[in-house]
Amino acid sequence: MRVIAGLHRGRRLLGPRGQAIRPTSDRVKEALFSILGERTTGARVLDLYAGTGSIGIEALSRGAAHATFVEADRQALRLVNSNLEQCGLQQSANVCACQVSQFFRRATQWSGPYDIVFCDPPYQLTPELIAMAQEWNAGWLADDAVVIIEHGKKAEIPQTLGLLSQVKRYDYGDTALTRFHVTAKEAQPR
Repeated sequence: MRVIAGLHRGRRLLGPRGQAIRPTSDRVKEALFSILGERTTGARVLDLYAGTGSIGIEALSRGAAHATFVEADRQALRLVNSNLEQCGLQQSANVCACQVSQFFRRATQWSGPYDIVFCDPPYQLTPELIAMAQEWNAGWLADDAVVIIEHGKKAEIPQTLGLLSQVKRYDYGDTALTRFHVTAKEAQPR
């Protein structure tokens, strides 16, 4: 695993042992940042189910202003923290050691509003993430926020998730990325 582009291009990141953590492949990571384009520069990024932290670290390397990593697994948390330290990015990041559902109940930990939200749950938890996203509050999303969910190719992802509307789905082998944009933000309570 490595940082693909930006300030830390080529830097190797620590990866998981065993099958408990499934890092995003370089191919999918390259596609993700191609989809995001220049919007990464200066962005506030939320990396849900952060795993090794490679997506948030890639965003920081490409000029994101700040990244918040949310992860509950102890091994993954060690990897996120080690990878941030190895790249010297601790000052530009928050690491929240909790379940994603707990993170959204702890508004004091937010560093938003977020411009980019990347969600890469264990594929069996994709339905749980979809149910949570139906209830997401508009206050933590920037006006033009982009939310991208990484999921298995066979997963059925709804066209709308609460205040989010699906823009496009991208398939890469057995993996897919689905991009959403904020639609009805003004109608949602804080």
